[in-house]
Amino acid sequence: HNFPEGLITFVATLADARVGAVLAVAISIHNIPEGLCVSLPIYFATGNRMKAFLWGSLSGLFEPVAAFFGWLVLASVVTPTVYAVLFGWISGMMVMICVKEILPTAFRYDPKDTVVTHSVVAGMAVIALSLVLFAVN
Repeated sequence: HNFPEGLITFVATLADARVGAVLAVAISIHNIPEGLCVSLPIYFATGNRMKAFLWGSLSGLFEPVAAFFGWLVLASVVTPTVYAVLFGWISGMMVMICVKEILPTAFRYDPKDTVVTHSVVAGMAVIALSLVLFAVN
């Protein structure tokens, strides 16, 4: 999912530098726990800090690669229509990752659904609130 994150950050920055900057900060904050989720299992499985650090870093390198790819392919052709299509396409990719990968895994570890559904609804509420509070006009 890092590739779509990098691509959408690039496209958002092309359309509006303010939106791109906000998105880049949000994704950067999100990358801290993500890096830990990649690195910690590797560290505890191998006991090797360097291997854990390298794999965690490697997982994040796809974002700038995607931004560079976006620049190569899209920099000269981004119109409002292309922008809208890319946002829809990448958003759909992220939703499918959640629906097909993350939620089934969460339910596997919480078979009685004591926290998963409440967490999904809370996440939706946070997103809705942020859209209302930080609306870009």
